[in-house]
Amino acid sequence: MSKLRIAILLCFSFVLCFKSFSQGHQEATKGKLVNNPERDIEFMDWGLGMFVHWSLDSQLGSVISHSMVGASDTYLQRYINEVPKTFNPEQYDPNKWMEIAKLAGVKYMVFTTKHHSGFSMWDTKTTNFNIMNTPYGKDIVKEYVEACRKYDIKVGFYFSPEDFIFLHNFGETVRRVGTSGKEKASLMAYNKKQLDELFSNYGDIDVVFFDGGEKEKLTQYVHTLQPNCLVTRGEMATPEQRLPKEPIPGPWESCFTLGTQWQYKPTNEDYKSGTTLINMLIETRAKGGNLLINVGPDPTGVIPFEQERVFRELGLWMFVNDESIHDIRPCPIIGEKGVYYTQSKDAKSVYVFFTEFSGKNRWKYGERKEIVLNELRATKQTVISVLGHNGKVLEYQKDVNPEPTFKQKTEGLFLSVMRAQRLYNDRKWPNTVVVKLDHVEFVNKS
Repeated sequence: MSKLRIAILLCFSFVLCFKSFSQGHQEATKGKLVNNPERDIEFMDWGLGMFVHWSLDSQLGSVISHSMVGASDTYLQRYINEVPKTFNPEQYDPNKWMEIAKLAGVKYMVFTTKHHSGFSMWDTKTTNFNIMNTPYGKDIVKEYVEACRKYDIKVGFYFSPEDFIFLHNFGETVRRVGTSGKEKASLMAYNKKQLDELFSNYGDIDVVFFDGGEKEKLTQYVHTLQPNCLVTRGEMATPEQRLPKEPIPGPWESCFTLGTQWQYKPTNEDYKSGTTLINMLIETRAKGGNLLINVGPDPTGVIPFEQERVFRELGLWMFVNDESIHDIRPCPIIGEKGVYYTQSKDAKSVYVFFTEFSGKNRWKYGERKEIVLNELRATKQTVISVLGHNGKVLEYQKDVNPEPTFKQKTEGLFLSVMRAQRLYNDRKWPNTVVVKLDHVEFVNKS
């Protein structure tokens, strides 16, 4: 048999296999409800979300819910019967949460309506293990939703399909995996009743995040209840406590703790710095995703100062640079040595993030740096600017010209940039400078 004939047969076989796979895939997804594509695009515009992990065991400063797994009968009985009797977050004011979030440039929020413990933070008719049977006795979810809408922040619900109190009442040992499975049908019906409440009593919900259990079935159920609600975990990639090494076709979302624990941890905690958080956000957006960063309110309902101050540092940076984070898209490449890129949706502007010069290696005030970009080239229409600064004045230095400039050479696009905006009293601003380049081209567009 000739080589040509073999090649033809192999190509024909590949076509048949691909056609079979394609038909099988179409059959597998036939009738499946998915996120509204227009809302997917809108989600990619948002860029930054705030996760809120909060439940009755914030009083203990323990990991949220998971201390029930493998716990003794004595511990479980005390957790179920005693802890609700002392949960009274009298300082809970979700408007204060929104003020912090709004300042930091947060576009959407995701709140733990029910974590794995099964304790419900709303006025539910499905179980007595809920916020109404505490000294607080008010619907926390209702107040949260109203505050989101007041501050024009998208409303998101976290919901756990796993439910430890349900397992316990069903006679199963509390665990994440390895149950008999006899409870599955009853638990699914129970979860659907709870979702009926959450998606009927609070108006339109923007986002839902399912964590564990049979989230695929509940994803489909939510799409029947509110077709415009976006499902993140359950329908899109949601890497947890990590950023992907390579870009993921959007939309996608990475979620992170601000410290080491999702829920409030009164001692032994180690929080990320503002610089770390800012650079995580930059990398996430350069790779085409959203960053969902967590806070854990204390038992009174207040976001601890240690967490608030990191968000306020982020807030100052976003006040200067938010146009490079919101309503943008990833570039053909995520960046090059020491820098990341994003671009405006119309591709007319590219934002260059100099993350190399941050933290301990901060860019000194009044220092001019000469930087070569190998992946970009100038055009006749190219314009350069530094976000937040007019390029005309270096405070108290009338003879210094801080104007940014560029020059295209064979070796690359040469930038000459000064950090000239005074953001801290001592001028020691440790966070990333962002340069905006209008009308440039990528050397390799594919």
